[in-house]
Amino acid sequence: MRHALRCALLLLTLMIVAPAQAGVAVAQDAGPPVIRVGTEGTYPPFSFHDPRSGALTGYDIEVVEAIAERAGWRLEFVETQWDAVFPALDSGRIDVVANQVSKNAERAAKYGLSDTYTYSHGVIVRRTGDESIKTLDDLRGKVTAESATSNWADIARGAGARVESVEGFAQAAALLTQGRVDAIVNDNIAVLDYQASTGSSDVEVAGKAGAETSEQVLTFRKDDRERLDEANRAISSLKADGTLRGISEKYFKADVSVPDGGSADLSQGRDHLSTWEVVRNTAWPMFVGLVQVTLPLTALSFAIGLALALLVALARISSYRVLSGLARAFISIIRGTPLLLQLFIVFYGLPQLGVKFPPFTAAVIAFSLNVAGYAAEVVRSAILAVPKGQFEAAATIGLNYPQTLRRIILPQATRTAVPPLSNTLLSLLKDTSLGSVVLLTELFRESQLAAAESNEFLALYAFAGLYYWVICVALSAAQKRLETRLDRYVAR
Repeated sequence: MRHALRCALLLLTLMIVAPAQAGVAVAQDAGPPVIRVGTEGTYPPFSFHDPRSGALTGYDIEVVEAIAERAGWRLEFVETQWDAVFPALDSGRIDVVANQVSKNAERAAKYGLSDTYTYSHGVIVRRTGDESIKTLDDLRGKVTAESATSNWADIARGAGARVESVEGFAQAAALLTQGRVDAIVNDNIAVLDYQASTGSSDVEVAGKAGAETSEQVLTFRKDDRERLDEANRAISSLKADGTLRGISEKYFKADVSVPDGGSADLSQGRDHLSTWEVVRNTAWPMFVGLVQVTLPLTALSFAIGLALALLVALARISSYRVLSGLARAFISIIRGTPLLLQLFIVFYGLPQLGVKFPPFTAAVIAFSLNVAGYAAEVVRSAILAVPKGQFEAAATIGLNYPQTLRRIILPQATRTAVPPLSNTLLSLLKDTSLGSVVLLTELFRESQLAAAESNEFLALYAFAGLYYWVICVALSAAQKRLETRLDRYVAR
């Protein structure tokens, strides 16, 4: 038990200290500043992954790369869901958002907004032939699908619609075609790209979502005036020499960097791949996400969580009321709050108190605490299942309490605890799919990126499920072998 605890603490220390030491090394480098750019990677044609190469690309990506070249920045892209991008900016996880952020008074009051680099307008999208929706007034009492914190969601709510939260436009379009929602309010360019790239005739533009032109900007923290000024100078330079117009015409055959630059034309669409090609191209990135993130995150979190669970379980059955009370409170808090909330508190909440962990470390901490909260009761019940006479027998031969636990009680309790702890491990493996909310690109996030680009939701999600299923079958087989080995501790 002590050895396992020392190993767990050592691993946790290495995960915390190593990134900090790496940060010191970077700070000593006199090279260009590293600017972390927050973007979805699932919002074509602005931010998406090329279906053939898998590289992050898009209009916003090329614009911010051009800005970085003029400003002397070295970029590091951080992909996350739209609803998590502003918390990431607030907590210092990223330095700028480049993802078609619309300018409005609320954002201008809280953040540093750059000069405008895109002009567009919102449109209302309906199922083809649905004449009941033509204007914003027709959305009253209807259901729309939007990113919860987007400007388009605010417009839909203002029109009296009930907004269902989705990750991106591809998911919203799927809900609309399936009849689960009545309409979508979104950027006209994103709608044109969807129609051109998918060839879908199931949805159509009903009309404009108001007469106002929407202005898109880069978003910085309010106190990061230096970077904001550098970005504005770069944008002015890119507009003056025609670079920004060139990027725009590459994607839209029009200049969307000025208010009246012509109508966007995306009729050529992007390369359309067959379902088999999409799955084949995504299989390797998903496997890399599994090996590099999903499995290490599962293994570390379970090992540390199990060590903590043993300590909590021993505290829970302790005769000391303070220890027992603290253990009860810990278990109650962990089991009484959602895992997603725990992830957000560790990753986005603690930085406001000056405690900031790298994404992988934060995920390990949150998952480990969650495992500990549930596994502690499993370990406690397994220990209590060992007859009390075992303690008395151990005392008669001179064994103290730690020796009794290590040599007599825990070997017997382990046999009882293995099946429910295996269920905890399997649940943890699948729960790591939440890692994307703390900026981790794990197995399921890779399938989301590919699905948003190709709209092959069924094939890609089923293939991701196959990966999870294979690992779970392997873990179940290991559980069976472990139970067989532990049978020697069971009295016959």
